[in-house]
Amino acid sequence: MIRMGESAAAGDDAGRSLAIAAARAAADLKATDVVVLDVGAVLSITGYFVVVGASNPRQVRAVVEEVEARIKTDLGRSPVRSEGVREQQWTLLDYGDVVVHVFLESVRDFYEIERLYMDAPRVEWESTVPEP
Repeated sequence: MIRMGESAAAGDDAGRSLAIAAARAAADLKATDVVVLDVGAVLSITGYFVVVGASNPRQVRAVVEEVEARIKTDLGRSPVRSEGVREQQWTLLDYGDVVVHVFLESVRDFYEIERLYMDAPRVEWESTVPEP
């Protein structure tokens, strides 16, 4: 989400940084198949999707909690809203410019969200240097 007076490039850089930080936080808790998609060209409501899998409901919750904590600590941001936290099958953390999807693996296989956005470029997040 770009604030009044902020350039598109600055907003995009902030979104990209948040998406990469969320991906790293999820990967640190052994989330599976962590993907960052640049959906800004196909969706007007957000710039990036972070899509991750978890092997069981307890891991879904742990990944969500870790992503929230790391983004709050490292970037000073909290989600605008979250959904599915109680069910622990598909939890969505909406940061405005980034939406983090934490799926129970079987639910992720069913919805195939990456297939819906297969034209969106994937963002390389593993080899990028962490920002100070």
